[in-house]
Amino acid sequence: MKYDEIVEMLEETGIPFAYHHFAEGESPDPPFIVFLLPDSDNFLADDRVYKKLGTLVIELYTDFKDPELEERLEDVLSEHELIWTRSEVWIDTEKMYEVRYEMTV
Repeated sequence: MKYDEIVEMLEETGIPFAYHHFAEGESPDPPFIVFLLPDSDNFLADDRVYKKLGTLVIELYTDFKDPELEERLEDVLSEHELIWTRSEVWIDTEKMYEVRYEMTV
């Protein structure tokens, strides 16, 4: 999945998003999404990269636990046939939840 395809997919959620971070002072009020492509795990064959594979991380930030919003994001990921893992933390300094989805694209 290419960067432009990820952007199009995230637009379907209706949640504001940015790559890596929002510029200082431009962060919207929660909920919002930050997504990253932090590394690759390419498939190798015949001494070359046979298929490019990368890790996509989507972080959903909310002021309160919002299962319906999480389900909406998960539905979009499933519609795009992505297999993801999910984790969640409370960021005490920011008073926000971070729900993190990680997948190979």
